[in-house]
Amino acid sequence: MADGRDSPQFQYGLTEKCGVVGISLADRPAARPLYYSLYALQHRGQESAGIVTHDGFQQYSHVEMGLVGDAFTLNDLDSLHGQVGIGHVRYPTAGSVDSSCAQPFSVSFKSGSLGLAHNGNLVNADEIRAELEAHGHAFTSDGDTEVIAHDLARNLLDGDLVRAVKKTMNRIHGSYALTIMHDDTVMGVRDPQGNRPLVLGKLDDGYVLASESAAIDTLDGELVRDVKPGELIVLAEDGSDFDSYQLVENDNTAHCFFEYVYFARPDSIIDGKLVYEVRRELGRKLWEESGIDTDVVMPVPDSGRAFASGYADAAGDGVEFAEGLMKNRYVGRTFIMPTQDERERAVRLKLNPIKSTIEGKTVTIIDDSIVRGTTSNQLVQLLKDAGAEEVHMRIGAPAIIAPCYMGINMATRDELIASDKSVGDIRDVINADSLSYLSIDAIADVLETERLDLCLGCVTGEYPYDINGEETDRDVSRPVFADD
Repeated sequence: MADGRDSPQFQYGLTEKCGVVGISLADRPAARPLYYSLYALQHRGQESAGIVTHDGFQQYSHVEMGLVGDAFTLNDLDSLHGQVGIGHVRYPTAGSVDSSCAQPFSVSFKSGSLGLAHNGNLVNADEIRAELEAHGHAFTSDGDTEVIAHDLARNLLDGDLVRAVKKTMNRIHGSYALTIMHDDTVMGVRDPQGNRPLVLGKLDDGYVLASESAAIDTLDGELVRDVKPGELIVLAEDGSDFDSYQLVENDNTAHCFFEYVYFARPDSIIDGKLVYEVRRELGRKLWEESGIDTDVVMPVPDSGRAFASGYADAAGDGVEFAEGLMKNRYVGRTFIMPTQDERERAVRLKLNPIKSTIEGKTVTIIDDSIVRGTTSNQLVQLLKDAGAEEVHMRIGAPAIIAPCYMGINMATRDELIASDKSVGDIRDVINADSLSYLSIDAIADVLETERLDLCLGCVTGEYPYDINGEETDRDVSRPVFADD
């Protein structure tokens, strides 16, 4: 899996995956609602943005590198005709960091046109690519999205839409939430274990599929429900209704718990749970498991805010919740840090301590994760330089010990500080007075689910998919396809 480390925009921490959207409307162009939806999903990918629409006669596409606001002009949106369309924002986790892998990916073939947007990562993309190349398919990128598109286009030659999607689902393995447009029909598909989120919403004049419910809120829509694992949703061409096909039945899910911990917007609802409340409850659990009495509890902005709020709430009277670090919002996610010295300086550029909150006090600082440990070390030192007597760090997730193969741009084992170090060792490296992580059991308890129904590969080293060289935490035999 390519993780983008050769890019000058590589992030020294966790980075988002991708965001997808699909819209079918009754009597107005889809381009602007798609554009607004992508803005709502911008946190899920900042490398490229794209929209593909169809007016009943032909397909229109505009895909560019960069943020949503930079990728589209008013003329670009006006040129995207039609009442149906799909959109995508990308952060690369498989494939190159260039325009060839930007999405949605478009294919024209004998049976019409196809647009496809993908959030996730296939674990058998190379195998399917080789098979398709042997049958004469020519690829223009090294991304797994094009593999899905070519396989689906081939199956669509038989003419049956639902059967074609089912055949492709039978071949691809890994995590995926897809929005697909075949001519002027928009569809949404979620992988059989539901690793990636996908929701369905109702608008006044149509329906929308999106990675997160925040995109539906942006359009003044109403969340209908989550797309079920293994389900295909087909939107009516006039936006009046939708059809559901449960194509795959699985005994267990593999929901990505990091959607709740970090990736999703706090105001999104995923699998029936408001992300903000989940994070607050995780903060309360963090206090129950490893709370320590200090003068001040403060978040790392913005990632630790909801956790710190819940933690301080559980701690009760006598513990002050305060903002002790101010974030410079003009130092964006794409800040270039080519040398170690500049990476260390980046923390000072992004965060500035409020000394009156910190000086002479014991401090608990709360964040969602520690990846390499470099930033945590700098944060602790920043607080001590500002006069903190003690700095205790609490993390609202278990320690990350292994890479992600499911579409999160994380890191290799060599780069993950927890892969070969104990909690005590990490505490010493970051120079904190104490350090504690949240337990896996607390995650499962708050999400009201069994551990086996979560993807925990990055914190256990055991994966819900069959990955070469890695352990699996379950039977990964072929899932049961409906009507097999």
